[in-house]
Amino acid sequence: MIWGLKTEAAFDVWSIEHLVMGVSVAWFASLACKKLVGEEKISPALQTKISFIITLLVAYMWETLEHYLEIGLWGQAVKFWLQGVEHWSNRLIFDNLMVITGWYIYQKENKMLWFARAFSFIWLFVHIFVFPHSMYLHEIF
Repeated sequence: MIWGLKTEAAFDVWSIEHLVMGVSVAWFASLACKKLVGEEKISPALQTKISFIITLLVAYMWETLEHYLEIGLWGQAVKFWLQGVEHWSNRLIFDNLMVITGWYIYQKENKMLWFARAFSFIWLFVHIFVFPHSMYLHEIF
C-alpha cells in the first residue's frame, strides 16, 4: 500500500513532517560540517557530501529511536500515541527519502529554512499536545 496508516503503508501523514525535518536537519548538518572540519579547509562539494551523510545518519538514528518508542520504551502512553510500529518500507526507505528530499530542498533553496521550522513546530505542537494519537488524520480522511 502506498498511502495510509503507518503500520501498513509506505507513506503516511507524518511523511510531511519528515520532509520539513529534512530541511532543518540539512541546516544542522551544514553547520556541523563547517564547525567540525572548518569552512576554509574543504571544498564546497565535499561539504555538501559530508552534509548529506550527516543528514542520512540523523534520519536513520531518528528512525531507530522512533522504533523503540513505538514498542513502549518510554511507556504505554507514548506507545499508544504512536499507534503501532511502522511498516518496514516506511521506516527504512520512504521516511528517510523524505528527509533527504528536505536536504535537497535546503541545498537548492535555503530560504525555506524558517518556513520549515515554523511548519514543523506548529505541526509537532498540534499533533503531540492537542490530539489523542498520531494517526488520527488517517481516521478522518
